[in-house]
Amino acid sequence: MDEKTTFALFFGNRGFFPASLIAQARQELAGVLQSLGHQVLMLEESETRYGAVETTREGQVYANFLRQNRGKYGGVILCLPNFGDETGAVAALQEAGVPILVQAYPDDLSRMAPEWRRDAFCGKLSIMDVFYQYGVRFTALKPHVVSPLSPAFQANIDYFDRLCRVVNGMRSMVVGAIGARTTPFKTVRVDEVALQRHGITVETLDFSEIIDRVRSLPASGEVYRQKVELLQGYTSWDGVPHQAFENIVRLGVVLDQVIDEYQMDAVAIRCWIELQKQLGISACVLMGEMNGRGVPSACEVDVCNAVAMYALQLASGQPAACLDWNNNYGDAEDKCILFHCGPVPKVLMTDAGRISDHSILATSVGKGCGYGCHVGRIAAQPFTFGSLITDAGAVRMYVGEGSFTSDPVPPDFFGCAGVTQIKGLQDVLLHIGRNGYRHHLSLTPGKVQEPLREALEHYLGFEITQPQKVV
Repeated sequence: MDEKTTFALFFGNRGFFPASLIAQARQELAGVLQSLGHQVLMLEESETRYGAVETTREGQVYANFLRQNRGKYGGVILCLPNFGDETGAVAALQEAGVPILVQAYPDDLSRMAPEWRRDAFCGKLSIMDVFYQYGVRFTALKPHVVSPLSPAFQANIDYFDRLCRVVNGMRSMVVGAIGARTTPFKTVRVDEVALQRHGITVETLDFSEIIDRVRSLPASGEVYRQKVELLQGYTSWDGVPHQAFENIVRLGVVLDQVIDEYQMDAVAIRCWIELQKQLGISACVLMGEMNGRGVPSACEVDVCNAVAMYALQLASGQPAACLDWNNNYGDAEDKCILFHCGPVPKVLMTDAGRISDHSILATSVGKGCGYGCHVGRIAAQPFTFGSLITDAGAVRMYVGEGSFTSDPVPPDFFGCAGVTQIKGLQDVLLHIGRNGYRHHLSLTPGKVQEPLREALEHYLGFEITQPQKVV
């Protein structure tokens, strides 16, 4: 989940600047990126003057270099050791197909003679101006000029890496809708065509096929045995009937098979009430385990939040979860309880938890028919959250940040829950209700809303809002 982006490096130049500035930048930038865990691709120094680009012809050479390496890089870093040539940069990068970070070197005030002066401060503005004119999308970060050797540059690379992972992952995403939405849940309706226009394919499967495959799967064989061992070591199964455990194992194997067959990046599952009526189980613990290994799994066929979970996971490099905005926390206006029946990855929980019957659905399907809920508590930690909908052909998402606290949840509280503190929570809830968002939210550890927002909005064309008041 946290694989670093490979970057293609571009160096801009103007002929009256010294070659030493380019040579220094090629060595420094590549070395810093490699030390941060990134692989790099660079045009050979012999291919153009100094291995940089300062003319349209050299830009075409670089564009051909990118074409030859298509699929090997996830972002381009446009480095300006000096002013740089705008037209050559456009010729080189207007068909790059990935995010572009514009980075410019700072001048040293003690070295402003012609042999050392850079003027990249001004050149960066010119590059951005001409990119804007040509419709070339790019990323520019603070400070305006920054040395690759500085901590600020390392922070910028972390941001850009997360942005690139979101952009490249979402452009070819496949999400599975396993079963139709339950009739009462009009809150999770989705426009598949709107998603497809943003590069997201929805593959749908009838739930009767899943149940038939579960029933047909023998309780034997290496794959079945591996799933048994994994789940037995995942949490406590004390008191769970053998037949329920066996059916959960079978369902886990079938879901893995389906995800592999359709090459799904995320799934949204019809988790009630057929599973409880026909197999006597709930899918919660399986979904939490899938979330933990990087296959986002949303409840109640919420395809849109499966997409949001995947975007959040790409940004953070850590698992995501789908929860309900569920309960107030006394009179605290900036706190609430987030909950679901158990699809929280174990790595986000305070301990391994335990498996229980589905006490909420027991009133309609009977006791003992819903084993598979994962009861536990969510550990204190910061997180980034969001939720996604399709609306009149558009793809809309809000994003924000908050923290789980160590505040206690009542001991008899069912499922997996945690108390969260979100600045401006009341504004967030009003924004959700007034703009047609659902009662679900997706979240992932860490504070990554800014690279997530820029990736989805600037590069992928999502409509993004941030309901928290930014100070």
